[in-house]
Amino acid sequence: MNPIMFQIGNFSIRWYSVLILIGVITSYILLEKEGKKYNAPKDFIFNLLFWVVIFGLIGARIYYVIFKWSDYSHNLLNIFKFWEGGLAIHGGIIAGLITLVLYCKKYNVKLIKMTDMMVVPLILAQAIGRWGNFFNSEAYGNATTLATLKSHYIIPKFVIDGMYIEGAYHEPTFYYEFLWCILGFILLLLIRNRKKTKLGTLTAFYLTWYGIGRFFVESLRTDSLMLGGFKMAQIISIVYIIIGISLLIININKKEKEDLYKDTNLSLVKFK
Repeated sequence: MNPIMFQIGNFSIRWYSVLILIGVITSYILLEKEGKKYNAPKDFIFNLLFWVVIFGLIGARIYYVIFKWSDYSHNLLNIFKFWEGGLAIHGGIIAGLITLVLYCKKYNVKLIKMTDMMVVPLILAQAIGRWGNFFNSEAYGNATTLATLKSHYIIPKFVIDGMYIEGAYHEPTFYYEFLWCILGFILLLLIRNRKKTKLGTLTAFYLTWYGIGRFFVESLRTDSLMLGGFKMAQIISIVYIIIGISLLIININKKEKEDLYKDTNLSLVKFK
């Protein structure tokens, strides 16, 4: 696949960067729409997403570079070429969460309300971003055969063609994760639109759902970030699953029947 969308002279626009931008814009549209249910000021939502995205991207890059230091130690300027690929979603989520915690603390907003708001656009943005891996010919799996890929009827022909890399066909693990995230997005919408969904349920479901999907997808990938002999993404996925299931259990046993939109008037936020 050609990673460049178009080029004029020495100036080029990469699909990877465009898809990240589309993910961010889509997230803002969804987040701003959900924010209306909380009577949240638009500036509050915009600045929230702005800082989470900025520090999330920085965190995603730093995380990736740490585990791939040997690829960058001889040319440090390459660290800043993130548009060529090399953003680790787990690093982005960790940095974004830290930013969100500080933001909520500054404006005295309950963190779990904000994570419930953000996981829906987040998982959709993750699905969109995975196509950047496709155009960069990265995040693919083990070598396989054309016949095997064709037998998986859910894989479009253009994806199969794009998985012919370095003389062999590969499992399109980016595509598997895309499908998992899209399904998760639909399920999160269904849960959110129920008449009463307990506070924290969306966050718990996201952590559990994405953790399970990523754990199994990662087992097929050939470019995993490693910690010793273990795949780092699988370690974090297990942590996600444990936290997610724990939150679900807490919610089930919660006596207080607080739902998503109970006492959620964010118009009172002292936003500066």
